[in-house]
Parts: sequence; C-alpha cells; structure tokens
Amino acid sequence: MASVSKLSSIRGPQPRAIGEGVAKVSRMLWWLLTSFALFIGLVSLRYALPHVPHPAPLPNFALHREGLIVHAVSASFALLLGPWQFLSGLRRRRPQLHRRLGRAYAVSLLVAAGSAIWIAPHAAAGRVSSAGFLVLAFGWLFTTGMGIVAVRRGTISEHRRWMIRSYALTAAAITLRIYLAFIPVFHFRFETAYPIIAWMCWVPNLIGAQIWLQWTASRMPPHADAATLPMISGKQG
Repeated sequence: MASVSKLSSIRGPQPRAIGEGVAKVSRMLWWLLTSFALFIGLVSLRYALPHVPHPAPLPNFALHREGLIVHAVSASFALLLGPWQFLSGLRRRRPQLHRRLGRAYAVSLLVAAGSAIWIAPHAAAGRVSSAGFLVLAFGWLFTTGMGIVAVRRGTISEHRRWMIRSYALTAAAITLRIYLAFIPVFHFRFETAYPIIAWMCWVPNLIGAQIWLQWTASRMPPHADAATLPMISGKQG
C-alpha cells in the first residue's frame, strides 16, 4: 500500500486534483473578470443619459457624438452580459436563458463593432490608434462569428473556445481604462501612449485567452467535461 502511494507521488498530481486545480483558478479568474466588467460596464452606461456626465475627452465625442454613444452603450451591454455565459450551472439548468443571453451578447457586440468601425478612423493620436481599434473591431466580429458558426454546426466545445476569444476582445474595455490610468501616474505623453494602448488593450488579452485554452486543455483529466468548469477551459469534448 505504501509502495502504491509512493508511486503516485512520483507520477505527480492525480487527474482529479489537476481538474480541481483548474476549477479553482477558473473561479478566481471569473470573479476578478466579472468584478471589473460590472464596474466598467455600469459606469460606461452613463453615455446613455441625455446629458453625459464626465465624458471621455476624446475627439470622437465632438466629431461623432452619436457614434461614440452607440458604441459605448452597446459595448457596455456586451461587457455586462459576457461573464454569465461562462457559468456551467446556468448552461445546464437554464439552457434557454443561456441562449437568449448569448443572442443579446452577439447583437450588442455587432452594434458595438459596427459603430467602432465608424468612429475608429477618427481616433485620438492618429493613424496607429485608428488601426489598432479597427483591427480590434474586425477581430471582435470574426471571433464572435466563428463562435456562432460553431454552435450552429453543433460543435459546442469549439463554440466555447471562440466565445472565450471573443470576450477576451470585449474585455479590451477593461484593459484600455487600466492602461489609460497609468498615463498621468507616470507622466506619459498622451500622443505617445495612446497609440500603444490602442493595441495593448486587446493583443495581450487575446494571447492570454489562447494560453488559457491551451493550459486548461493540457491540465484537465482525459475524460473531464469542460462544461463543469465555472469558466470554460480549452478542453475539447
């Protein structure tokens, strides 16, 4: 009996322990992501008010006020709706609600991406900023579109993987504001920092999502169901 225990310790963590470890990390990430999403999403809904309090000092608020408002409000809805789609309990117990929230997320994203394409060419700090936000908008549409195609084909695991990538891009609304907060703290020049932030707010997110998918796929037990995780892993099946 002791030899079996010793052999197990040599082989490393057992599948169940590995699965529990992934689930624990998933829960922590979900709570962190959801907290930021709720705060940023609710605060950004101020753009739906007739007189916007404390609007961002961006050229588009003067040049394309309607477009910026449509983008801010629709992106806020996408940000607020996304985290709940990763809850396995909701998907199992309320599949119809999961589908309805998913449709609402997709519609919000379509409007947000469309309006982003409209206003991105006039982004602050020049062409590099514009290019960053334009690529983000098209990437947003592509990842979500692939997720929709996957679910219509019945490849649910692939659908979930694409929607994780989609929400990683949606979360650019969070990372954008985090990076912007560093500009006055470190006395960066806005004209220098903003074009970098236009890319940094989403490229690391997408890379991080892909790393997460690969890491969880490699860490989950062979017959584990990815749907049991509070935040979807990269496990196929």
